[in-house]
Amino acid sequence: MSANLFSTMLIVLSSLAAIDRASSIEPAAPASSIINFREYTPTFASSGQLAAHHLEPLRQQGFERIVYIAYRAQGGASETLSIDRQATDLGLSYVHIPVPWQSPTLRDYQTFAAIMRSQPTMKTLLHCQMNYRASAFSFLYRVLELDTPMPTAAADLYQIWSPNSTWMTFINSVLVTNNRPILDTP
Repeated sequence: MSANLFSTMLIVLSSLAAIDRASSIEPAAPASSIINFREYTPTFASSGQLAAHHLEPLRQQGFERIVYIAYRAQGGASETLSIDRQATDLGLSYVHIPVPWQSPTLRDYQTFAAIMRSQPTMKTLLHCQMNYRASAFSFLYRVLELDTPMPTAAADLYQIWSPNSTWMTFINSVLVTNNRPILDTP
C-alpha cells in the first residue's frame, strides 16, 4: 500500500470516528426541557431527572447548586452516577441526599433545609427522578422557610402530582412538627 493511500485511509477513518463521536453528544437543552421543571423563585426551582446536556444551560441560567434527593442506582447508571462529577466540573455545587421513596423522614427534610439555609441566596435546583420527592420538599421549604402561603405552594405541588398516602403523611408530619396546619388532599 502506498504512503498516500495509507494517509488518505487514516484521514477518512479519523473523520468517521469524529462524526460518530459528534453524533453521540447530546445537544444543550434549556431548563424548561427538564421533566416537570418548576421555577418557584429567582433562586429556587425543582425538577425531575437531569441529564448531562441540562447542566451547562442550568449554569448559564445562574444555577449554582444542584441538590439530588433520590437514590443514584435509579435510572441509567452511567449517566446518573456521573452527573455529580459533570456538575462539579462545571463549577456547580452538588449535594446528594438519598431519600427513600417508601419512607421519607423528618431528618431528610431537615438535612435539605439546613443545606438551603447555609447559603440562602445560592440559586438552587432540587431534583429527583420525576419531581415527586422534590416537589414535596419544595412545598415544605417554601411554606416553612420562605413563608409562601400554603394554598400557593399546594397549587404548585398538585400541578406536578397528588402525593400518595406515604408522602401526604410525611408532608403533614413535617408541617405538624413545625406547628403548621396539615395539608388537605385536593
